[in-house]
Amino acid sequence: MAIPDYQAYMLPLLKKLADGREHKFSELVDELGSEFGLTDEELARLLLSGTQKVFPNRVGWARTYLKKARLLDSLKRGFLQITERGRDILSQGSERIDAKFLERFPEFVAFKEGRAGADTEREPTVSLSPSSTPFEVLEDAYSQIRSALANELLETLQKVDPMQFEQIVIALLVRMGYGGSRADAGKAIGKTGDEGIDGIIKEDRLGLGVIYVQAKRWVKLLDDRGRPEVQKFAGALAGQHAIKGIFITTSSFTKESLVYASNLAIKVVLLDGLALTNLMIDHGIGVTTESVYEVNARRLGLF
Repeated sequence: MAIPDYQAYMLPLLKKLADGREHKFSELVDELGSEFGLTDEELARLLLSGTQKVFPNRVGWARTYLKKARLLDSLKRGFLQITERGRDILSQGSERIDAKFLERFPEFVAFKEGRAGADTEREPTVSLSPSSTPFEVLEDAYSQIRSALANELLETLQKVDPMQFEQIVIALLVRMGYGGSRADAGKAIGKTGDEGIDGIIKEDRLGLGVIYVQAKRWVKLLDDRGRPEVQKFAGALAGQHAIKGIFITTSSFTKESLVYASNLAIKVVLLDGLALTNLMIDHGIGVTTESVYEVNARRLGLF
């Protein structure tokens, strides 16, 4: 079952405050979860960022919108109480309260338009689909931008010369904390050429362990070439009595390759083009920051 959108919680939340008493928001969230019959898996589902759970986030935005429309109030942090206007709405027997319904209240319209109305704080204008919270809109847009960037990076990687690709791999591994210094990693990568091994790097800056690396700038990994290449790399590791290796490619690995690697007694990580570009984005390799949007979630009472 899909988790209902944030608007679905507006009326049920208001009804739970009908007694006029203050209620703890976190307890209301738990009650609504039970009322809507959400499973443990649904209650634990995270937003794309992994920083918040979807369900409490949606209930939180339902509460925010009701507050902006002055249907409920928060006299102390973490607690909610219905207002006189909220009681009037309940007495009318409305079957649903949503964002469109709330537009009858000037304070809510001022909030949506980003105008300083009765509130002293100023809120940004947010364009929402009926089922999305502002957080979800932001994360969906970020996901689309990141996906497009990853694809663009991958296309670029598949066109660079082998030496440049090698330097990119070095920069990424060092940024991730492997290889010691960049100079150390640069000396190690691309120097062995020994039975399918392109380089050996330190596992940490102290050199307490080593990792063997194979990097292939392939545009396409054919089914009949995938497993033999990985098998060759594993054999080279065995010949060096190595227990850890990373096989990096700009293409993708076949299912047979992935199954083979997962069944090895030693640890071999297969890093395909998509995983490689996402790590580059995460660690700032080949990309620059365009804009930073700081979202203060704590003031919304979501934690």
